[in-house]
Amino acid sequence: MNAFDLLFHRDAVSGVVAVLLLLMSVGSWVVLLWKGWLLQRAAQDVRRSTQAFWQSGTWSDGLAVVRAMDREQLVFPLLEATQVKPAGNLAAAGDRSQQLTRVLRDALHAVIRKLQAGQVLLATVGSTAPFVGLLGTVWGIYHALLGIAGAGQISIEKISGPVGESLIMTAAGLAVAIPAVLGYNILGRMIGRLEVDLEGFARDLLELQLTQAE
Repeated sequence: MNAFDLLFHRDAVSGVVAVLLLLMSVGSWVVLLWKGWLLQRAAQDVRRSTQAFWQSGTWSDGLAVVRAMDREQLVFPLLEATQVKPAGNLAAAGDRSQQLTRVLRDALHAVIRKLQAGQVLLATVGSTAPFVGLLGTVWGIYHALLGIAGAGQISIEKISGPVGESLIMTAAGLAVAIPAVLGYNILGRMIGRLEVDLEGFARDLLELQLTQAE
């Protein structure tokens, strides 16, 4: 019996479990590859954009150069937020420092949410895939034992074959979960470094805006 027959040519529950594990695996690998590429590019953009901004002669020049270099729109939203002039509502309450802190915090949270996209999927796959595989194993063993009992004759050969086939589901669950967990941790560290850089840049922008306002 080949792997395709084992996973899909069984009862409905085993088939659903196999399809679910397949979807989990495909989804997590898509996120891993996409996020890995995006975060590497984002790290380059953040470093280059912030350096280019501080080397600009004027604020408008800095905005223009960051807009052109920030492909993932991680740095430019922070700069753009400082240009907003709230009026006519509670967002305009308080002094300039409080207003800038508010708009920069909101812009930073939006950027961080963009960076963290896909992390929930990886965490979910990493934590649930082993149990989904275990469900397939338990269900397979249950049906294997029913088949053996119905046959009327019990031998080690009749037990080891079906039970061994069912245990493959557990291995499949682990094979799906391990890359998702490793990817979640690695990407989380990359996101954390970017968050620190962006938070530092937002703090510097706040200080610069307040200094220029004096």
